[in-house]
Amino acid sequence: MTTLNANVQTNNKVYLSIGTNLGDRQANIDKALSLIGERVGHIEAVSSVIETEPVGFDSPNNFLNCVVCVSTALTPQELLHTTQDVERSMGRLEKSHNGVYSDRIIDIDILIYGDVKIDTPELKIPHPRMQERDFVLKPLKEIL
Repeated sequence: MTTLNANVQTNNKVYLSIGTNLGDRQANIDKALSLIGERVGHIEAVSSVIETEPVGFDSPNNFLNCVVCVSTALTPQELLHTTQDVERSMGRLEKSHNGVYSDRIIDIDILIYGDVKIDTPELKIPHPRMQERDFVLKPLKEIL
């Protein structure tokens, strides 16, 4: 777990998408938001929660999705590792492999990190498929 030092500035504004299509979906979002607030930084805004059909795979389980704006002192890499830790702590053991998606208890993606641009195998900011996904764009536009 990453701890924020009281002397570190927490003015990096980041936008994260949260999605879930397994179990008690609203409780999953609530728990993810709580853990993000504890581990990432101050939550400034949360979009409405929308229900959408899965994108990229077939499933009878619809998703609940939202976007959250957080002020953080974490670097982009620390943010990635922290959001992955949140996913693991909630029971998500694997990300998609080779672009194959599946049902998931929680999915947290970094959409925007201030005006930072990163393109590495591990991390791409802004999120490269954000513009193709209404389930991201609609809630994002609500809180931008």
